[in-house]
Amino acid sequence: MNNDPYTLAGEAAAALRGAAGLDSFDVALVMGSGWVPAADAIGETVSEIPFADLPGFRAPAVAGHGGKIRAVRTAGGRTALIFLGRTHLYEGLGVDAVVHGVRTAAAAGVRTLVLTNAAGGLRPETQGVGDPVLISDHINLTGANPITGTTFIDLTEVYSRRLRDLVREIDPSIAEGVYVAFRGPTYETPAEIRMLRTLGGDLVGMSTVLEAIAAREAGVEVLGVSLVTNPGAGLSGEPLDHEEVLEVGRATAARMGVLLAKAVDRL
Repeated sequence: MNNDPYTLAGEAAAALRGAAGLDSFDVALVMGSGWVPAADAIGETVSEIPFADLPGFRAPAVAGHGGKIRAVRTAGGRTALIFLGRTHLYEGLGVDAVVHGVRTAAAAGVRTLVLTNAAGGLRPETQGVGDPVLISDHINLTGANPITGTTFIDLTEVYSRRLRDLVREIDPSIAEGVYVAFRGPTYETPAEIRMLRTLGGDLVGMSTVLEAIAAREAGVEVLGVSLVTNPGAGLSGEPLDHEEVLEVGRATAARMGVLLAKAVDRL
């Protein structure tokens, strides 16, 4: 297997195009915990390719992640790649494994990327469980970066204002906020949640930011959408549980799918 992550992504993209029977793709979506059922609403499935069939991919280790890439044709005639699952930094496979899917999508010609995730809400007074929130910016507390060397990438606007405006045309009520990423796999402590609120965070999770940085390096425009699945630690008095995250995703899958389906044809 090639050790260069960019070459490996090119090989995976070639294999993906061949397996899907399509030469190009308009948009890619990465579905976070609990979001997988929403994929069914986005369009008609052309093909599904298991991660294990493509160079550099591994099956997801987290419950609620599907482990396949679905090629879809939308109602508006667009061709979308839907990543049903992702690799997380806490799995110990390294940063390149975390962003391999994004680099593969970019190598396959994708110029617009939608990153979804399940997130803890840091502002329960304004963002309730089950609410989608557009990511306007992020704070990277993972201690990692997918870019090494002297490649300097401007992150003034990681998450496209243009794409956020398009989503707000579909749903004017949708909120937006700052997503904070930790490495995981432990959930945050109440003290950390208080710190994040002070820093200006609105959402917290264990994914997305490294993928977004890799996408920007590749010149791909990024839309980020979090689904608030629980209040942050200490804000509700209840312990945090991954099954709760998945349950909220299942309960809101139809709404999320409709939102994404409408958005994809406008991006």
